[in-house]
Amino acid sequence: MKLDDTDQKILQMLIEDGRISYTDIGKELNISRVAVRSRVHQMMEEGIIEKFSCVVNSEKVGKNVSAFFEVDCEPSSLVKVAENLANNPFVASCYQMTGPSTLHMHVLVNDFPQLESFINNELYALEGISRVESHILLRRFKSRTGLKL
Repeated sequence: MKLDDTDQKILQMLIEDGRISYTDIGKELNISRVAVRSRVHQMMEEGIIEKFSCVVNSEKVGKNVSAFFEVDCEPSSLVKVAENLANNPFVASCYQMTGPSTLHMHVLVNDFPQLESFINNELYALEGISRVESHILLRRFKSRTGLKL
């Protein structure tokens, strides 16, 4: 599916406010609510829109420590380690990155004792990990909530 200017404007409006109504989008773009709905459903079917979600401020719900990890794995263990980490409730995101079988991971925990427990009891306990590097978030200047088109 090739996105035209109207599709891109619809996407941008949804990125800025995922709860905006099709009626309000239609009024802004001078098209009908039904046309907006049709375009959104088409973009969903094509996989352009993967899902609608809610962005939660992790600190407001008690997740006061945000840490990023670079995890190098033995190549034969990469998928198993990644799947194990992806299923961990403290892991907010986990990606395979370029480099020597490297995973990039974002972890959210309540406090530093919980982070220490995660590192020692859950991360270091996994077989196939050859190196772990961690970075603690001090201050957030920008957080991605959507793609600017």
